[in-house]
Amino acid sequence: MKMVITKDTIIGDILDYNADLAPYFFEIGMHCLGCPHSRGESVGQACAVHGTDADELVEKLNKALGN
Repeated sequence: MKMVITKDTIIGDILDYNADLAPYFFEIGMHCLGCPHSRGESVGQACAVHGTDADELVEKLNKALGN
């Protein structure tokens, strides 16, 4: 089943689906992807904490998945 990412998608679920998407999180300064807290955050929550545009990240992640 193909994943479609939204701002509400949990980062851990994204990385479990495709670990190759990790660099997109590194780009926004999210370097602690292995910690339990970050894996339980949504894309929107992570972007709010790191001061980045959630819509832009969602678009990049979906494009990388071929959506």
